[in-house]
Amino acid sequence: MKSTQQPLDTLPLFSFRGIQMRTFHLTWLTFFVCFFGWFGLAPLMPAIRADLELTKSQVGNTIIAAVSATIFARLIIGKLCDTWGPRKTYTALLVIGSLPVMLVGLAHDYLTFLLFRLAIGVIGASFVITQFHTSMMFAPQIKGTANAVAGGWGNLGGGVTQLAMPLIMTLIMGLGFVKSDAWRLAMIVPGLLMLVMAFLYYRYTTDTPAGNFEDLQRQNAGTAAGSFREACTDIRVWALALAYACCFGMEITFDGVAALYFFDQFSLGETEAGFWAMLFGFMNLFARAMGGVVADRVGQRYGMRGKGILLAVLLLLEGLGILLFAQSGNLTMAIVSMLTFALFLKMANGSTYALVPFINPKALGVISGVVGAGGNLGGMLMGFLFKSQSISYGQAFFYIGAAVVIIGGLLFLINFGKSRVAEPAEAVTLQTV
Repeated sequence: MKSTQQPLDTLPLFSFRGIQMRTFHLTWLTFFVCFFGWFGLAPLMPAIRADLELTKSQVGNTIIAAVSATIFARLIIGKLCDTWGPRKTYTALLVIGSLPVMLVGLAHDYLTFLLFRLAIGVIGASFVITQFHTSMMFAPQIKGTANAVAGGWGNLGGGVTQLAMPLIMTLIMGLGFVKSDAWRLAMIVPGLLMLVMAFLYYRYTTDTPAGNFEDLQRQNAGTAAGSFREACTDIRVWALALAYACCFGMEITFDGVAALYFFDQFSLGETEAGFWAMLFGFMNLFARAMGGVVADRVGQRYGMRGKGILLAVLLLLEGLGILLFAQSGNLTMAIVSMLTFALFLKMANGSTYALVPFINPKALGVISGVVGAGGNLGGMLMGFLFKSQSISYGQAFFYIGAAVVIIGGLLFLINFGKSRVAEPAEAVTLQTV
């Protein structure tokens, strides 16, 4: 019988037995809840825009704020995962992040709302912990699949919140509150859920299958600094960061503007606009996992080089889909093209993090943080297009699609390695402590 202290080499999705699967389910569910806090305001923006009398430029600034703080947070969180451990890091992030989520309702002007939105953006660093912790629990041959499923099911929260938050706001209005108060009270719900997950995560997970970092008492002085320097001088890390800027950067940008786009472009109600925006997020139910599964199979047959080519192809297809979406003249075409580019975008997300754990296993947290920060940097830069007074949302999508196609083509030039996917056994069990 295999030791329960070893990483799993299979992914029994409907099992909760063992610390590996318990951690797997808690980490994707926690990430799911984090999306409610991180993007819970997005589907409420029509009401918030009217209440705070925000201009298009100011709305764009809030979109940028939602993702910009995450850039720096992911770099810090990645390092903490390597040193402090994912269990404590996630718990602290959940507790701290819940505060601006529950208190954003105190904002009554643009500047205060912007500062709260900036603080809430820190929650986006939860993704790094999710991918790091999942990587610790599974063996190399299944790591990409496990990361993709955990990331995809967690990202599903970005879709569910598009519909759930307007419904929560409507329910609160049904209790007699006006809309300007209802959106504020609605944000208390995800904040409380984050506190619940903080307790569950601290109580029922461990840093590794063998135990928590502090209990394992490994002495690897000096290794972390060297690994960090190696990570920052490896062109493959920056290539993955750029790729993630194109896929996840577009995902979080679309999460932030989709409801507003459907609301304005097709004259829909808030709930209906939230429903169509939700479909984009719902693709995470299977598409990101599909990207990880395909990448793992390609990796077994063609190695890291094959995984890199797969990622480049997915980005090309994503970019073409965005270009089609930008030219949509009616709601039906917009939905079809949205689902098309969403499929390839989310597969690219999964494919990216099927490569990340194998670049430098000794610096898994650092590299996860750098690549994850790349995703948010992409989202921030895209956000500037949506705040421009001279560029329509349709034009912004067109420019993004063209950029993704170009970067996808450039990615073919990066050789991620010709050997089969392999990883030192020690690195799988425990990163630098």
